[in-house]
Amino acid sequence: MGADTLRLDAIIAVGSRGREVLLQYVSTRGGVPPCGFEDALLGGLAPDGGLYLPTAWPAWSGDDLMALRGLSYAETATRVMWPFVDGAIDEAAFAAMVGETYCGFGHAAVAPLKQLDERLWLMELFHGPTLAFKDYPLQLVGRLFDHALAKRGARVTIIGATSGDTGSAAIEAVRDRDNIDIFILHPQDRVSEVQRRQMTTVTAANVHNIALAGTFDDCQDCVKALFADTALRDEMSLSAVNSINWARIMAQIVYYVTAAVALGAPEREVAFAVPTGNFGNVYAAYCARKMGLPIRRLIIGSNRNDILTRFFDSGRMEAEAVVPSLSPSMDIQISSNFERLMYDLYGHDGAAVRDALAVFRRDGVLDMGETRLNEARVLFDGRRADDDLTLATIREVAGTTGEVVDPHTAVGIAAARAAELPAEVPVVALACAHRAKFPDAVEQATGERPALPEHLKDLYERPERMTVLANDHAAVAAYIRAHGRQVAA
Repeated sequence: MGADTLRLDAIIAVGSRGREVLLQYVSTRGGVPPCGFEDALLGGLAPDGGLYLPTAWPAWSGDDLMALRGLSYAETATRVMWPFVDGAIDEAAFAAMVGETYCGFGHAAVAPLKQLDERLWLMELFHGPTLAFKDYPLQLVGRLFDHALAKRGARVTIIGATSGDTGSAAIEAVRDRDNIDIFILHPQDRVSEVQRRQMTTVTAANVHNIALAGTFDDCQDCVKALFADTALRDEMSLSAVNSINWARIMAQIVYYVTAAVALGAPEREVAFAVPTGNFGNVYAAYCARKMGLPIRRLIIGSNRNDILTRFFDSGRMEAEAVVPSLSPSMDIQISSNFERLMYDLYGHDGAAVRDALAVFRRDGVLDMGETRLNEARVLFDGRRADDDLTLATIREVAGTTGEVVDPHTAVGIAAARAAELPAEVPVVALACAHRAKFPDAVEQATGERPALPEHLKDLYERPERMTVLANDHAAVAAYIRAHGRQVAA
């Protein structure tokens, strides 16, 4: 899927050449008119059930990428994201917002690179407050929400589903904010104890944790059903911070750019290995490539719940039962953000995307055909790492490099090593979570239990607060109505 094969509605120049038009956002299902950035941000999910995408992509030249060399992470982030928010936010205010977001991260480089061997690099994305890559977008998204809501004099009720890390990052981003209530659904007994406690020990009045009796896919389906409930959506002003929210994807594009530039872009191609279940993180890399970043390959690392690997092998999306694994944040069968890639594979035909997804929901199987599969395979490669390989990778990396990684990162490293690439192309594996978030798996692999960072030392002593609900969207809707502070206009 190189630049010459992309079906773009327009090309927008950025960087030194300036902007020509302002971006708007459309739904992947084509059932609603285009909207501006603020409406896409606050709405999260489009009213027709689709996901928002820009109507065009900023185009970066080699000179634009070279101009990023030597800039701080925040400075690069401002330049990369500005075309997506232009017209909705004052440029100086946006730059200040981005600067505030990343100044508190725990490493001066924000997303540092470490070299593991001759061609494999590790990008650490766990230096935010909740020790996971979700902090990188959500710490900014919280500020964007505050800005838009203050300007409009409005409130929202955020609904989110989490497989472990999104929930704590979202809660940390919006806790104690006067104009926001947040309800996070996590699958009961299917996240790590650290992940759960990072959510349930937050005592802010605007934070509500729901343990849903089911899987992450059930949580995700429940959230979509809540958004489809027009009366609830209007009454409570629902919004989303899952990776279905475009603002999250936008902010995640940044660390792919910083890594590629650090490794020699634009003169040098790079590859990325991304552990993923919901397709949002790797989709941000796909966006970076559409903007001109020289990415040779995107390697998707799946655990035993390997629907994405199976798709890139066969062209068939086929859902199976979710099986708990050592990498619970990837225990997913229905990858929401894959719909955004489908929008390109189906030629920007929203009705075709809608119909294809309806078939998948009805039958649990969708065959996209050889042509679409071959188009996707130009860039994407799917690899699988079961629990045994995950443990072996943690053990081997610790023994040879001294780096102790979490099980999700291990899946990405295993995928990177399995991929076939030219020797001159460096591979960046994403370290998406801190090892201390998954101490049982790390201890099983290495014999040593990782310690929590100082600011979380007392996590196991903090009191928890959550509500267990049945997998029933009506019950969840009733709970939100009873506990939300939103007053209908």
